[in-house]
Amino acid sequence: MKQSKIFTKTIKENPADEVSKNAQLLIRAGFINKQMAGVYNLLPLGLRVINKINNIIRDEMDKIGGQELFMTTLQNKDLWEKTDRWSDDVVDNWFKTKLKNNTELGLAFTHEEAITNILKNYIKSYKDLPVYPYQIQTKFRNELRAKSGIMRGREFLMKDMYSFSKDVKEHEDFYEKSKQAYKNIFDRLGIGEKTFLTFASGGSFSKYSHEFQTLSDAGEDTIFVDYKKKIAINKEVLNDEVLVDLNLDKKDLKEEKAIEVGNIFSLGTKFSNALDLKYTDENGENKEIIMGSYGIGPSRIMGTIVELFSDENGIIWPETVSPFNVHLISFCKTDEEENRVKKIYELLEQKGLEVLYDDRDVRAGEKFADSDLIGISKRIVISSKTLEKESFELKNRNEKDIKIIKLTEIEKYV
Repeated sequence: MKQSKIFTKTIKENPADEVSKNAQLLIRAGFINKQMAGVYNLLPLGLRVINKINNIIRDEMDKIGGQELFMTTLQNKDLWEKTDRWSDDVVDNWFKTKLKNNTELGLAFTHEEAITNILKNYIKSYKDLPVYPYQIQTKFRNELRAKSGIMRGREFLMKDMYSFSKDVKEHEDFYEKSKQAYKNIFDRLGIGEKTFLTFASGGSFSKYSHEFQTLSDAGEDTIFVDYKKKIAINKEVLNDEVLVDLNLDKKDLKEEKAIEVGNIFSLGTKFSNALDLKYTDENGENKEIIMGSYGIGPSRIMGTIVELFSDENGIIWPETVSPFNVHLISFCKTDEEENRVKKIYELLEQKGLEVLYDDRDVRAGEKFADSDLIGISKRIVISSKTLEKESFELKNRNEKDIKIIKLTEIEKYV
């Protein structure tokens, strides 16, 4: 991609109506555009990042047997009444609408009812289980106050997986696999060291559910972390009984602010029974199906990464989610030199690298400022001066040092 062709432009000043760092930087750098409070458009740079986050999530979900689908946002009132989740007195953040014939519909904030109803068509016997469908899809929540930039919006992306198991043991085995898959995801996204498995309320289905909380001053949650054991407890469930259960000592716990980037929890038979989803076992007897739910917010992760990895000059993307692999900046004086840079750009793309080529006719200071703000993980600078020495400058966005490298070694280094 040539930078002169990108329709978005960087902005020098923070937007006046944003207080969160993630929204300020993402808007200034041209990754997102604010439609209204809690609603953001993903621009080309932002979509590139989101797609990379989604692909890492997909890869780990597929490895544990996930099957991706895509469910409709529009929800049938009758279906949700069967699980007692249609009433605004029970769920207070519904977006609801009506068809022209006055049929009431909702915009899904989650999909337990929908997926259970779908699988009634396909699960009949024990041979059809277990099943682990998932999707990456837009959710809607009518939040009273939209804040924290893209980390808490009224419209947002969610990866939601649902497990359907024959019995508790089969469910628990998969539940443990999902814990490891989530750990792998956060490690690959570059936030693993700051993300803790956190014990939270299990509701009516189990004693505990598990959140994945990433340490950040921008977080809305308070957790207590045991750094030696690398586990944490949500403040809402911290008591003596929980400490005994988890073999933790209160004096070893440190209070921290954190962002919830994922959660997993058991659903028991609440939804399968309410919607009459059962299976027949080897003896032909009807049996209950045990369910689980596993969520990750890709858009929230993007905001979390920006909160964690940025400096006074802009964003610092981890390599795995950087919008491009390389930001190629040219400072050449002649057409002949510029043609050499174009050939290097084409070579890098031929080798499979994603390159943002700053071919704009603007001042050096503006190019460097925009490069720092956008935050691509590697930057190559080629100028008349470096071409005289048949070399280029290589700088990692998260480092201060600049390496001078021979052009003949460009493939080796990038």
